[in-house]
Amino acid sequence: MTLSSLPEHPCGIVELEQYVTSGDMAAAWLGQIAAFGDLDSDSVVADLGAGNGVLGIGAALLGATSVVLIECDEAACAAAFEAVEQVDVGEVVEVMCRSVDENLDVAGASLVISNPPWGAQSARADRPFLEAMLRSGAICHLMHSAAATHIQSFFEESGWAVERYWEADFALPAAYAHHSRRQGRTRVAFWRLTPPAE
Repeated sequence: MTLSSLPEHPCGIVELEQYVTSGDMAAAWLGQIAAFGDLDSDSVVADLGAGNGVLGIGAALLGATSVVLIECDEAACAAAFEAVEQVDVGEVVEVMCRSVDENLDVAGASLVISNPPWGAQSARADRPFLEAMLRSGAICHLMHSAAATHIQSFFEESGWAVERYWEADFALPAAYAHHSRRQGRTRVAFWRLTPPAE
């Protein structure tokens, strides 16, 4: 209920493929991440493409020690700042308004979570997010289109273990001019990505 009451993601930039991850979806996904043992009181979490911060704030509510929300859209960052204040997790959660690119360093994270752009509007828009995950050396959890066929090979080529563990329907309200229906749904899948042992 707390996650569902957060200030909404403004979803104003079609090129960023911004969509709202519902509070229910975020809570269900974070519960599965915790069930793996990947999210607990020792977790240092990076949320890439955080939007209004629903995933990272949820991680903080589940006991993460430290969370950084990384988001490039200033309006979404403003919603995330407001959400952090509303839930009173400012001592744990930091909002970083910047792009996910080759200069982003999240090597201190023990867990990286992301629902990146899938590349429907701009080809390979997810690539900087996937590359940041590789550089992190952390356990990563990824939400992406269930139709995506490149996730497994992308990580396995770098020696990572890949587990696709869940699928769900993701609500797509008509947020942009190219949407023909008021409310749509798309199938999403969830991957657990584990770096090679050193």
